[in-house]
Amino acid sequence: MLQADRIVPTVCPYCGVGCNLELHLKDDYIYRVTAPFGSVVNRGNLCVKGRFGYDYIYHPSRVTTPLLRKTPQRAGERTQAFDLEEWRLVTWDEALDTVADRLVEIYRRDGSDALAVYCCAKAANEDNYLLQKMFRALFRTNNVDHCTRLCHAGSVVALQQAIGSSAMSNTAAEVILSDCFIVTGSNTTENHPIIALQMKAAVQKYGAKMIVIDPRRLELCDYAALWLPIKPGTNVAVFSAMAHVIIKEGLINQQFVDQRTEGFDEFARSMEKFTPTYAEMISGVDRNLIIAAARMYATAQRGAIYWGMGISQLSQGTASALAVIHLALLTGHIGREGTGLNPLRGQNNVQGCSDMGGMPYHYPGYMPVDDPANAAHWERVWNVEAGGLNRRRGLTTTEILANVHPGGVRSLYIMGENPMMSEPNLNKTRQHIQQLEFLVAQDMFINESGAFADVFLPAASWAEKDGTFTNTDRRVQRVRRALAPRGQSRPDWEIICDLAKRIEARLGRSNSAYWEYAHPSEIMAEVSRAVPEYAGVTYARLDAQGLQTPVWDESHPGTPYLFSDSFPRGRGKFTPLEFIPVTELPDDEYPLILTTGRVLEHWHGGTMTRHSKLDELYPEAHAQIHPVDAAMLGIENGQAVRVCSRRGEIVLRAEVTEKTSPGVVFIPFHFAEAAANLLTLDALDAQAKIPEYKACAVSIFPASPAELPHQEKRVPRGRY
Repeated sequence: MLQADRIVPTVCPYCGVGCNLELHLKDDYIYRVTAPFGSVVNRGNLCVKGRFGYDYIYHPSRVTTPLLRKTPQRAGERTQAFDLEEWRLVTWDEALDTVADRLVEIYRRDGSDALAVYCCAKAANEDNYLLQKMFRALFRTNNVDHCTRLCHAGSVVALQQAIGSSAMSNTAAEVILSDCFIVTGSNTTENHPIIALQMKAAVQKYGAKMIVIDPRRLELCDYAALWLPIKPGTNVAVFSAMAHVIIKEGLINQQFVDQRTEGFDEFARSMEKFTPTYAEMISGVDRNLIIAAARMYATAQRGAIYWGMGISQLSQGTASALAVIHLALLTGHIGREGTGLNPLRGQNNVQGCSDMGGMPYHYPGYMPVDDPANAAHWERVWNVEAGGLNRRRGLTTTEILANVHPGGVRSLYIMGENPMMSEPNLNKTRQHIQQLEFLVAQDMFINESGAFADVFLPAASWAEKDGTFTNTDRRVQRVRRALAPRGQSRPDWEIICDLAKRIEARLGRSNSAYWEYAHPSEIMAEVSRAVPEYAGVTYARLDAQGLQTPVWDESHPGTPYLFSDSFPRGRGKFTPLEFIPVTELPDDEYPLILTTGRVLEHWHGGTMTRHSKLDELYPEAHAQIHPVDAAMLGIENGQAVRVCSRRGEIVLRAEVTEKTSPGVVFIPFHFAEAAANLLTLDALDAQAKIPEYKACAVSIFPASPAELPHQEKRVPRGRY
């Protein structure tokens, strides 16, 4: 066995669990990844992505030199350029000067509303803090967002309304202290595998009872005391029926409701109609299962709820999350170990990117941008003249592209995101992107979105830079540089600082001291001085096991669980609810419901994992179809099928399986050649502006094997 020259501790760049890694290096090459057994997060365990999914950093298609498009792009005529022949290799000076010139030109001509930026849930806290700072302080725009809009925005809005905080209330590992817990809208085994291990241990070793509420028969169902096979989009009916049972049977925690909540009476009246029988008619879940689940959770000493995007990614995502939150408020299962409201964050740093202000409504620390006192605070921090920052809320991710037109958004800066894979109704997304006047991509690979860019800025990978990630437990952890950046690629924070100084010079402002950092630790020090919840976060203190925010000062130990005495908004708030169906119900033409999600081996738009050997483990998309539906449609396992919606169609293989429910089709969204989001609906939740990824009507027909998008049909990549 090879002997490592050195072993570098760091954090996994994939899901929100934030597993601790050890990178084993020989001759500056990562040849092995292990996990420290002493880690409080993953205790020596890793999933297949964490253990083997690092090799994308060596892929020959990785871009390591700045690029400019050879053919100038015009709004309405923008095309995709994947191959090197369509780009010109340039110096960093030429690339950044071009970006600065064009952004400043558009800003001076059309004002702050014409610019927008996507921060990145895969980038470090320090990267995201600087990117939103650049656009807010220099271009005076709040058109700042990232993929939280596309995953847990419904949860965020609901939690803010109900308790005044949007973070996970407890630590995932506390599940072993629960005697009952609900898992809903989350395929935890594949999306958060290490947390799923802890859930299984809670059942098998510690005797906890697990309730799974999901349209698919997940692996966790094998460990569950109850599985409620819910129809997509009927969460409000089922969870409100559980609340109905808890109220009618006197299972509420009256002391908690009286002392720590408000609005109960009006809420209780709105629950009258949500009988288990009514919910059964809507959701397809046996009313006896609903009653049993309500009793099991309510009578637990320590009950917890873990949920994923099956709750939030709906046009009623906020209402769905509120329906879940109400159960904890009714029973008092919050504010103690082994309890809580726990939305499982999808990406490695979606919590941190949100904390750092990567959203249109909030500065770092969730300070509303339309509060003059908050704006004045950040004007002092960033040395902006009094009244200089924009007091208006910006556009969300989904609104930015919808507002691309003359007089609207003209320029978009994308750091590490891939809207041409992640947005719903991709044919419409393509039309919007084509209308941009100027597009910048800062990434490692030319993905489906970067191929539309005018300028490509090559970024360093997570293994090639220092920084911090904040995981789903609110734990801030160190990311350590193990390798020099490949080629001319640079860490994101260095690119942003270099660009910001050029923009300042063109705008005639002098603030360069605020863009001079010798190391990301100095950026975090700026955050700590300005954001109370991060006041005690320093790199030195993170070296051991990280710190869970809020960390109020440098002597504060961090906060494993929240709300032991009170909620940030004072009292928890009950909200009356109504059931509203999903936007697009099945009919004779489109008789099935499509729901989308992830698989264990891949990650979101595939920019990383599809440039890894992980792609060999799961090389093509499959549509999971229940045997009952397959028999009615005359479809066999492995057969080529065409899946159609009112927005588009794709061809892929059928997987006939009882993992899904009758009437429900599941397709993963990682595969550009069979992009599930060509089918999905762009209807939005009115409050959270999150799309309805989890439910749309589709039809399925047999297709010719020749129509399958074989590996060689994938978009070619050049060597850079």
